[in-house]
Amino acid sequence: MTKKLMTVHEVAKLTGITSRTLHYYDEIGLLKPTKVTEAGYRMYDDTALSRLQNILLFRELEFPLKEIKTILDSPNFDPSEAIAEQIRLLELQYKHIGELITFTREIQKKGETAMNFDVFDRSEIEKYEEEVKAKWGNTKAYQEYKQKDIAQNRDRYSKIANELMTMFSELGELKHLTPNSDEVQKKISALQKFITDNYYICTNEILSGLGEMYVCDERFKRNIDKAGGDGTADFVKQAIVVYCSKKKV
Repeated sequence: MTKKLMTVHEVAKLTGITSRTLHYYDEIGLLKPTKVTEAGYRMYDDTALSRLQNILLFRELEFPLKEIKTILDSPNFDPSEAIAEQIRLLELQYKHIGELITFTREIQKKGETAMNFDVFDRSEIEKYEEEVKAKWGNTKAYQEYKQKDIAQNRDRYSKIANELMTMFSELGELKHLTPNSDEVQKKISALQKFITDNYYICTNEILSGLGEMYVCDERFKRNIDKAGGDGTADFVKQAIVVYCSKKKV
């Protein structure tokens, strides 16, 4: 723990998040600085850093910022109980990712679609998330926010899905190049980042499994080929194989 007040720059260096993010957290009331100097510098003490740690843990668990604020501002919030719940959620996600990896390896080994949709079931994680949200955020304001957020999330998810299809369309336009060309590999890198930013942490191992799924799962293959033209799914899979063979997680 730090024994002195830290500047935005020092906190950013310590935690790996950007100064802009800290400024934004201040603007929305998620993480206010302990004090602001006469020169306008934001300063943070141990209490603020402890709250930031909770924010980052909940962000890793894919909680929206508004929900994190509701939870942390709840008068019933208990940090010791929260960390136990965070551990449980991380364990559930770890289990889920492990099952996905095992499943995609099975696809890779068999060279055909392994019809097992149970591995995509996130109901256990979602149920526990809802319990956490209900426990810490069960206020009138929180419920009103949730109702308003449903429509916004629906639009957001639709937008993300369209952006993903656009990426496949752009990859389809590069089919005249070899899968290992720099331009194609940059697109695969961007695809991996997009998945991490909008869905879940996409390691090279997971990306490799997705590549197999893009050609083995008829639904994925059909949608990807529709976006980028016939053969796009297979082209993307080949490009992912090259990408993952060059990089280590």
